[in-house]
Amino acid sequence: MNARPDDLPTPDDVPAAAEILRGAAHRTPVLTSRLTDAELGASVLVKAENLQRTGSFKFRGAFHTLSRLGPDQRRAGVVAFSSGNHAQAVALAAQLLEIPATIVMPTDAPASKLAATRGYGAEIVPYDRYAEDRAAIAADLAQRRGLTLVPPYDHPHVIAGQGTAVYELLADHGPLDALFVCLGGGGLLSGSLLAVQALSPATAVFGVEPEAGDDGRQSLRAGRIVTIDQPRTLADGAATTHLGDRTFPIIAEHVEDVLTVPDDALVEAMRLFASRYKVLVEPTGALAFAGMRAAIAADPQRYAGARIGVTISGGNVDLDRFAALVGGVGAAQT
Repeated sequence: MNARPDDLPTPDDVPAAAEILRGAAHRTPVLTSRLTDAELGASVLVKAENLQRTGSFKFRGAFHTLSRLGPDQRRAGVVAFSSGNHAQAVALAAQLLEIPATIVMPTDAPASKLAATRGYGAEIVPYDRYAEDRAAIAADLAQRRGLTLVPPYDHPHVIAGQGTAVYELLADHGPLDALFVCLGGGGLLSGSLLAVQALSPATAVFGVEPEAGDDGRQSLRAGRIVTIDQPRTLADGAATTHLGDRTFPIIAEHVEDVLTVPDDALVEAMRLFASRYKVLVEPTGALAFAGMRAAIAADPQRYAGARIGVTISGGNVDLDRFAALVGGVGAAQT
C-alpha cells in the first residue's frame, strides 16, 4: 500500500475552492435528454464541462492553484505538462493572473489544443510521449528556471478545484443515486468524491477510464498504485500511466468501482452527444457517459428510476477528427 500523503484535500476544501472560482470559472449547464432517459429507464443529468473556459474542467483546478501562489512564485512563473486540456487551462489562468507559463506538450497533441495554448501566451516545450518522460522534463525546467510546477492532477489545490464541477451539480440539482466520472490521473474523480462527501454521501461514484489504459482499475484491485505502459487510445486526455499519490487514496477510500470502456463506445457516445444534446465532446470527455450506458446495460434493475449524474470532461477535439470519428450523425429527438 502506498504511503498516505499529509496534504490530502478534504471535503471542506471544495466549497472553499468554489468561492475562489466564483466569477472566474463558468457555472456550466446541466444537460438532459428525454430520449436518453426513456432508453435507460433513469433520469440522467450531464454536467457539461466541455462548455467551461478553455473547453474543459481543467480550468477549475488550474485557476484555483495559480490563484494561491505567492508574489515571488507569480513573478518567476509556472510550468506544467499536459496533452492539451491542462495545458490550455494553465495557460489561460496564467494569462488572467499575469503569470508567465511554460507548458510541456507531446508532439502528437491535437493541433487545436497546441494552437489554443500558444494563443493564451504560453511557451510550449515539445516532447515525444512514447520515448520521453514529461514529468522529468518539467521538473528540470522548474529547477533550472525557478518555476513552480503545476501538476495536471496530483496536487491538493488542483483536486479541490476540479471537485467544484460536481459540487455545482449537486448544489443545483440535489442528491444523486449514482455518479459517473471520467478518469485519467484522478484529479476530477478524487475531487468529485470529495464533493459527494460534502453534499451527497450516499451517492455511488464510479470512475470510467479507457479500456487500453486501465491503471486505475488495476490500482483499485491491487490496493496500491499500479503503473502501466503508455496506453494508446482515442481518449488522449486519459492516456495516463498511473494515478497520483494524492488522488489514489481518495479514490480507493470512496469510489464504488472503476469501469473501463473501449474506444468504439467513446465514438458512439460522442455521436449521441452531438445528435441528442447538440454539443461537441472529445473522446476523453465521453468516458463517463459511455461507462454509464455500459453499467445500465449490464444491470438495468440496479439503475431503474435512478437519478444519475455524468460528467463531460471536455470538448476540445479538432473538427476534422471529430467528423472522421462520428461521420454520419443524424438529427434525433431531445
